[in-house]
Amino acid sequence: MNKDDGGSAFPNAPLYSLQEEDGIYELLVDEQSLGMTLRDYFAAKAMGGVIAATEALIKIDEPHLAMWSYKMADAMLKARES
Repeated sequence: MNKDDGGSAFPNAPLYSLQEEDGIYELLVDEQSLGMTLRDYFAAKAMGGVIAATEALIKIDEPHLAMWSYKMADAMLKARES
C-alpha cells in the first residue's frame, strides 16, 4: 500500500536529461529533484514541536517520536482532503 505523501512540499522544476542508446533517445526525469514530500515536511514540523515542548522535561524515545510524527503527518494530509 502506497501512502499519500502529499506531493512535493516545495515544488521546483524537475531535472531532465536525455539518454541515448543506438540512436534512440529517452527523456529521463530525476524525481529526487522535486524535494521533500509534504508528508516529510509535516512530520518534521510535528517532531520539532514535541522536541521543543519536552526536551528539558523528559528523555525522548526517538523511534517512537519518529513514528508518532509520521502518524500526525498522515492525519494532517487526511484533514486536507475534507
